[in-house]
Amino acid sequence: MLERLDDSDLVLDVGGWASPFERADWVIDLQPYATRGRYDYDRGAAHERFSERTWVRRDVCDHDPWPFADGQFDFAVCAQTLEDVRDPVWVCRELCRVARAGYVEVPSRLEEQSLGVHGPWIGWSHHRWLCDVSDGRIEFVAKPHLLHARASDHCPAGFHATLTPEERVAQLWWEGSFEYGERVFFEAAELDAYLADFVAAHRPGPPGRGPLRRLLGRA
Repeated sequence: MLERLDDSDLVLDVGGWASPFERADWVIDLQPYATRGRYDYDRGAAHERFSERTWVRRDVCDHDPWPFADGQFDFAVCAQTLEDVRDPVWVCRELCRVARAGYVEVPSRLEEQSLGVHGPWIGWSHHRWLCDVSDGRIEFVAKPHLLHARASDHCPAGFHATLTPEERVAQLWWEGSFEYGERVFFEAAELDAYLADFVAAHRPGPPGRGPLRRLLGRA
């Protein structure tokens, strides 16, 4: 990511408290500056470009515009955040307003629909959304509880451990703006197909012959 940025670019990190993007000039997050860096982060190191002054503490979903001007930032990063928050559509709206380009990263459905990622449930226990990224658009589906009960709707225990780092995430690089929205299912059969068809297409088969390996060109 750093190779895409010039030293003069103004960069915003949205929701970066747990592991801030060190190149960011500004950070906006609900958590305070003093507690930043929960995950293996060298807090206070000289390479941080942001400071306590440029750390904005607020709820990014509160439906008040963020305290930045339109197009203020050359680049915005929002990584491993949208799946957590209650209104990712609003956050995407503000990303497109305050930045001219950026990077969005969310857990892939391969990971989020797998058993045992960090406990005896499906995906990450605190995530609210399944995220689909394709063709410059990110779409959010409320993560339903029935995922945990039906084997047809999730990949088996151990599957997530076979995923590469690239397969665990979905990425969106954007310039100007990007499309976003929530997908709402009004019919149970439509939601059932959305969940089960994805798993059927990716569930591993015999070693080296499963659908996932064929899709990735590994067969």
